[in-house]
Amino acid sequence: MCAAFGGELDGVSALPDSSAWQCGDLVLKPVADKSRTLWTARALDHIDEPGLRVAKPVRSRDGRWIVGDWSAWRYVSGTPEHRCDEAVLTAVKLHRATADLPRPDFLSARTDVDAVADRIAWEELDRSLDEAKGGRWFEILAPARRPVKLPPQVAHGELLGGVLFDGPAAPGIVDFVPYYRPGEWGAAIAAVDALSWGGATAALIDRWAHLPEWPQLLLRAVLFRLAANALNPRSTGAALDGLRAAAREVSAVL
Repeated sequence: MCAAFGGELDGVSALPDSSAWQCGDLVLKPVADKSRTLWTARALDHIDEPGLRVAKPVRSRDGRWIVGDWSAWRYVSGTPEHRCDEAVLTAVKLHRATADLPRPDFLSARTDVDAVADRIAWEELDRSLDEAKGGRWFEILAPARRPVKLPPQVAHGELLGGVLFDGPAAPGIVDFVPYYRPGEWGAAIAAVDALSWGGATAALIDRWAHLPEWPQLLLRAVLFRLAANALNPRSTGAALDGLRAAAREVSAVL
């Protein structure tokens, strides 16, 4: 498969904690959803933002993005780290670069836990949530929702754990988990995740309070995570403990 994308055949190795393989400066990833893979390839190929290292898609020798249920991407060095402010800044930069991307067609067909939780948080769907797994906090915070007037755009929903850092190098983007919400919502999710599981304090959300409609976007972000936790049969008590801490901090700025 490396040869199909023009990669080096020597030194092929599995990437840790991943189903991907590295061969030279390429990373080969198995394709589970062709529509999403093709969209991600076009989206990352489109991004050209100073201060970001983006894993560009690589076409096969005959011009295809996908060959035999595999796709190829340029290797970007680094590991996920809880650099919380840098993750929020990465979200701001990334969403500046994706503001003109069209809404992905496949989003409407998604029925996974996160897609359903997103619709619940944005009042597009009503669903009963397990009170013991986050539903109670959702009920407490949900009445504080107010209309958000920012325009929707393609927004990344998993940046805190999905950005790669390699010393002083610019943050690396190797995937895209798309939603169609205000771009600043992606930054709010990174902040809420940092409060929940990244060791951040309330000072983080204060430092980014200049972002437009920040309290409401933080609210939507924490409601999204609470709904996903309540719907996920594999959610853990530790995850909920983190979300409770984030919910308390967000409630203080509403």
